[in-house]
Amino acid sequence: MNSTIVRTLLVRGMLAGLCAGVLAFVFAYLVGEGPVDAAIAFEEANSHHAHGGEELVTRSMQSTAGLATGVLVFGVAVGGIAALAFCFALGRVGRFGPRATAALTALAAFLTLYLVPTLKYPAQPPAVGNPDTIGQRTALYFLMIALSVLLGIAAVLLGRRLAPAWGNWNASIAAGAAFAAVVTVAMVFLPSGDNVPEGFPATDLWEFRMASLGVQVILWATLGLLFGHLAERVLEPRPATATPGRGAELSAPA
Repeated sequence: MNSTIVRTLLVRGMLAGLCAGVLAFVFAYLVGEGPVDAAIAFEEANSHHAHGGEELVTRSMQSTAGLATGVLVFGVAVGGIAALAFCFALGRVGRFGPRATAALTALAAFLTLYLVPTLKYPAQPPAVGNPDTIGQRTALYFLMIALSVLLGIAAVLLGRRLAPAWGNWNASIAAGAAFAAVVTVAMVFLPSGDNVPEGFPATDLWEFRMASLGVQVILWATLGLLFGHLAERVLEPRPATATPGRGAELSAPA
């Protein structure tokens, strides 16, 4: 794959990420902002400190322009990274076409970058978690992401090594089981970061975490499907078809 094709796929990956970010923003705004507002109201009602001074960024700005900027920038960034990962994975993880490879790349990224770390350290709304431990909790979350990605890569390498002797299906099952086992051990030994304050509504916490999951599902699913379509048009362009009139002229005898 030459540099021109990689550059084209990179641009299309970023475009697909932008489109995915738009859909994720709409979902986050319509579904996720309610639980956030409820969590903020709980925090203000149970805070023992007076909040003086003017807000630098209003809540309405956070829930609109701020949310849109964050989600769209994230979408474009992960779209570009996913495109580069797609270029590396194409032809190396089996005899899959561009669409299937893009879908598998997006699924692998969703699992390793979000779902596995979230099982140990789920998304937390405002008012959940001790502010004094935010640095420690952030470090633990990124450590879990790093472990998940490294173990995912190791599982792929293990599957490829076992495939000639075991077959692709059995090798994939064995690699997946090994990944799950090691991840489970890591989750058991890593400290917990969940610290829900007493009295916090369980419904609000559940809705916030489901909204967070929904944003990520929409983002990665849209990215995988849309980028797969765009990548296929680059790598497997359809031959141009002649118009009926032109075709008749070319096929007519001299």
